[in-house]
Amino acid sequence: MCCDLLDNNTAHRAAHHRRVGEAISVYEKGKAMKRLVVGILAHVDAGKTTLSEAMLYHTGELKKLGRVDHRDAFLDTFALERERGITIFSKQAVFSLPHTAVTLLDTPGHVDFSAEMERTLQVLDCAVLVISGTDGVQAHTITLWRLLERYRIPVFLFINKMDLAGADRAALLAALRARLHEGCVDFSADADWDAVQESVAMCQETLLERFLERGVVSREEITEQIAARRVFPCYFGAALRLNGVDALLDGLDRYTAQPVYPDAFGAQVFKIARDEQGNRLSYLKITGGTLRVRDALSGEADGGWQEKVSQLRVYAGAKFRTVEQAEAGMVVAAAGLTHTRPGMGLGRASGAAAPVLEPVLTYRMVLPEGCDPHTMLPKLRQLEEEDPMLRIVWSEALRELHVQLMGEIQLEILTRLIDERFGVAVRFDEGSIVYKETIAAPVVGIGHFEPLRHYAEVHLLLEPGERGSGLRFDTTCPADTLDGNWQRLILTHLAEKQHLGVLTGSPVTDIRCTLLTGRAHLKHTEGGDFREATYRAVRNGLMQAESVLLEPYYAFRLELPADCVGRAMSDIQRMHGSCDAPETLPGHTVLTGRVPVALLRGYWSEVAAYTKGQGRLSCTPDGFAPCHNTAEVVAAAGYDPERDTENTPDSVFCAHGAGYTVKWNEVKAHAHLDAGIRMDTDAAGGSAEQPVAARRAPSSGAAEEEDLRALFERTYGPIKDRGFEAFQQSRKQSAAREQLYVTRIRPDDYLLVDGYNIIFSWDELHDIAAQDINAAREQLINLLSNYQSVRKCRLLVVFDAYRVKGGTGSVEKRHGLDIVYTKEAETADMYIEQASYDLSRKHRVRVATSDGLEQMIILGHGAERLSANELKWEVEQASRHIDEVLRDLRAR
Repeated sequence: MCCDLLDNNTAHRAAHHRRVGEAISVYEKGKAMKRLVVGILAHVDAGKTTLSEAMLYHTGELKKLGRVDHRDAFLDTFALERERGITIFSKQAVFSLPHTAVTLLDTPGHVDFSAEMERTLQVLDCAVLVISGTDGVQAHTITLWRLLERYRIPVFLFINKMDLAGADRAALLAALRARLHEGCVDFSADADWDAVQESVAMCQETLLERFLERGVVSREEITEQIAARRVFPCYFGAALRLNGVDALLDGLDRYTAQPVYPDAFGAQVFKIARDEQGNRLSYLKITGGTLRVRDALSGEADGGWQEKVSQLRVYAGAKFRTVEQAEAGMVVAAAGLTHTRPGMGLGRASGAAAPVLEPVLTYRMVLPEGCDPHTMLPKLRQLEEEDPMLRIVWSEALRELHVQLMGEIQLEILTRLIDERFGVAVRFDEGSIVYKETIAAPVVGIGHFEPLRHYAEVHLLLEPGERGSGLRFDTTCPADTLDGNWQRLILTHLAEKQHLGVLTGSPVTDIRCTLLTGRAHLKHTEGGDFREATYRAVRNGLMQAESVLLEPYYAFRLELPADCVGRAMSDIQRMHGSCDAPETLPGHTVLTGRVPVALLRGYWSEVAAYTKGQGRLSCTPDGFAPCHNTAEVVAAAGYDPERDTENTPDSVFCAHGAGYTVKWNEVKAHAHLDAGIRMDTDAAGGSAEQPVAARRAPSSGAAEEEDLRALFERTYGPIKDRGFEAFQQSRKQSAAREQLYVTRIRPDDYLLVDGYNIIFSWDELHDIAAQDINAAREQLINLLSNYQSVRKCRLLVVFDAYRVKGGTGSVEKRHGLDIVYTKEAETADMYIEQASYDLSRKHRVRVATSDGLEQMIILGHGAERLSANELKWEVEQASRHIDEVLRDLRAR
C-alpha cells in the first residue's frame, strides 16, 4: 500500500526534482523567492519527524523516505536519537516551494528536551504544530501553544494519523477550537472552500463586513489573519502515507509572508553545538542586514568581547555547505565565536530572552575513581552551554558536582554523552527536587562595606513579584544622590549573581529589587566595594523577609478507564495536587490538573499497575508554587544562613582605623543613609532587628477564624492538608505596614470596594448611616475619591440595589471613581465576584470587604483580599499624605 502511495506521488515530486540542488542556492540568493524559517513542534509520538521526512521527500530533497522505526530518518542524525526513536536536538533542513525558500527546524517533542524546542521558537517565522489524530490535544500540546502565543508565532496545524481507527475529524476540529483557539479552520484539500472563507471572515469584524459585501476572502486577507494569529489553518492527513502533506506545503507557500528586515545587521543565537572535530558552532538567524565571513561581532557578556566569524555553514541534516555571506532571513552555523549563548542577540538584536521552562530535578554526579572534578568541570561546561536547561553546580563546601535538568530521560542521554564525548563513565544518585525561594512582603535590605580605605553603602527594596516573573532590577535613586555610573554598576552586580534564599539555600526568584539609595566615597570607593555592599544588601533583606519555599509542579493529563477514576482522584488529593472535572470520552476518562513534581515521580508505574496497562500519564512542567511540606524540606536541608560565609548578610563598618563586622540585625542602626522608607511603626522606636515574618497583624478575632474554618470545611470537606492554612496565610498582613508607596500600586490595578459592607464596618460611617444612609454613602465616596487621587488605581465602589423594583443597574463616574449600583436581584457580592473573576485574568485585583465567604471566593479567583480595617488604614494614610502636601505648599 505504501509503495502505491509513493508511486502516486512520483508526478508531484517530478515537479520539484528540477529544484533538487537549487534550494540551498536559491536560499542564499533569495531574489525571486521569499524566505521563511518554519519550525515543527509536537507532543511526543505525534509523528513530527515523520512529517518532516514527508515534506522533504515531497519537495524532492530526499530520494528515499526514511522512517523513525527503521532508524533511518534523515533528521535523526545522532545515534542516540535513532536508538530511542525520539528527537533530542533540533535539526535544520532546507527545501523550496514554488514561491518560498524554506528553512525547516525539527524540534524535540519529548518534555525532557522542551528547552531545546523553546530556544528554537525565538527564530521562527511560523510553526507547524503536529497533533496525533488518535491522542488529540495533550498537556504538552497546551504548553507548546502557550509558548507559541508568547512569541506571537503564526501556526499551521497538521492533524496526523488520520488513517488510524478512532480518529474523528469533526470531533478533533471541535476539540481544537475549544482547547486551543476558536480560529482553528479546516484548510484540508477536500474542505468546502466557501465554508473556509466564511470561517476565516468570522474571525474579524471588519473582514466579515467585506466578505458580506464581496462574497469572497482574498489570499492576502487570509495571510494577514494568519500572521495576526486570528486564524490557524488545520490540515488533516497521515504523514507516513503522504496524505495531506501536499495541502500543508501549498498552504505554507500561499498563506505566508516574509518578514520585513531592517538594513542594519542583527542576529539571534538559538543553539550552540560542536561538530565531529570539536569546533564550536553558533546557530543563528540573521534578523537584519548581512553577515560575512571574517566580520567582527561583539557583545557585552563576560565583560565585553569581540570575535571574528571564521566560517558560515548552511546545514541540511548532517551535511552542510559553506557560504561567504548570509542574508536576512537565513539560518546559519557560525564558527569562530566562543562567547555566544543560546538566546543571545547580536547587533541591533542585542539582548537575551528569558526562558519559560526551568529544570525541576537535581542529581549528584559520582565520578569514577581517580577522576579529578576540577578537570571534569570545564568539560561539563561545554554541555551546559549547549543546553542552558542543564545546570552544572559545583559545591565548594561539599566538593561535589550536581546537575539540574528536566527529567530522567535527559539524565540517561547526559550519561551517554559524557561517556561518548569525554570517555568518562559517570553515575548519579537518586536525585531530588529543585527548590526555589521568594518573599511574601516588601522589605528593605542594607549593605555596607567599609574596611580600611574602602567604602560603599547600598539600600535595596525587595518586593514580591508575580509568579514566574523571575528577578527584576530597577532604580529610583536620584542621580544627585548617587552617580549614574555607580547605579549601573550596582544593577550589574545584582544581575550577575545567583542569589540564595535563607530557608534552604535555594535560588530566589519572583522578586522586584529596586535601588533606593546609596553612597560612594570620592577617594576610597572602588568597583569591588559596591559588589560586596550589593550582595550584602540583598542577603540582609532576605534575612528580614517572610520567605516562601517554592517547589516545581507538573501539569498532568491522565487517561484511564472509567472504573479507575476514583482511585486516581484519591491519589491526586493525597499528592497535594488539584484536579479539574473529569472529561468522559468514548472508552476512557481524562483527568487534568497539576501536582508537585516531588510526589508524582514514579507514579507512571502505579498507573500502569492499577489500570492493567490501559492508563496513560503525560506531564509538562508548570512552574513553581508554594511547597506542600515546607517545614519538612527546611529541616532536611539543615541550612544555616548565618554560617554561609559566601553569602553573608552582615556588613563591615570602620572605626578607629580598622574595619569591624556588624550583624545583619544591627546594620540599620549603624547605616550612614536613610532611604526614607519605614517598614515598621513601633511607637517605642521599634526594633530594626525584628524579621517581617515575626511581625503579624493582630488577630481579627478567634470567633471569625473559627467561622471561616467551619465555612472552609463545609465548602471543601475535612482539612487533610494545608488548604485552610494556606487560606489563613493569605489573610496575614504585616502589622508594621510599609509607607504608602511601598506597595507600588500600578495605574492598571483594580480595587473593588463593597460599599455598604465598608459603611457598616467603619464606626464613623456606621453612626452616620444610622441617621442618613445617603449621607454615609456620600462620605465614603468622598474618602475613596481622596484615596484614589493618591493611589492612582482604578477604583470601583459597588452598592447593593437588588431590592429596587425594576432597577436595571447603573455606573456613575465621579471624582475618578466608578460608582456601581447593581440591578434588581443582583447583590454587590455577586457583582464583585464576577468582576474579580473577569479582571484578575489580566490585572492585579484587590477586593475590600469583611465578608468571609466573599473573601474565600475572590481568593480562588486570584484576587487579593483587603479587610475593612486595612482599607481604613490605607485611606487614612492617603489623607495624611494629602495634608503633608498641602502643608508643604503653604510653607512655600
